[in-house]
Amino acid sequence: MKLHDAKRVAIIIEAPMQERLTNAMDQAGITGYSVLPVLAGSGQSGKWSADDTIGKAGGLVQVICIVRPEAIDQLIEHAFPLVERHIGIITIADCKVLRPERF
Repeated sequence: MKLHDAKRVAIIIEAPMQERLTNAMDQAGITGYSVLPVLAGSGQSGKWSADDTIGKAGGLVQVICIVRPEAIDQLIEHAFPLVERHIGIITIADCKVLRPERF
């Protein structure tokens, strides 16, 4: 079984920015991603919980995708301007995939 290099990108951003982020990812040529709710955490402002927020406006989501290494620059070029102006973080990690034609 041959493994192929890929990158796992996780972007946490304010929930109201989700559609703008996924549109930016579409423009970058990213064809697959998953969106997950972020339920609680801790950061520069201390601990927080989604239970303490009112509606979607106070929440966060995490958008996760697996991409080919050569797609990272294009993705960051489109996604970072959104994260830079809002609450958010981008992490990139090396990973391996079995079926590279899907990414």
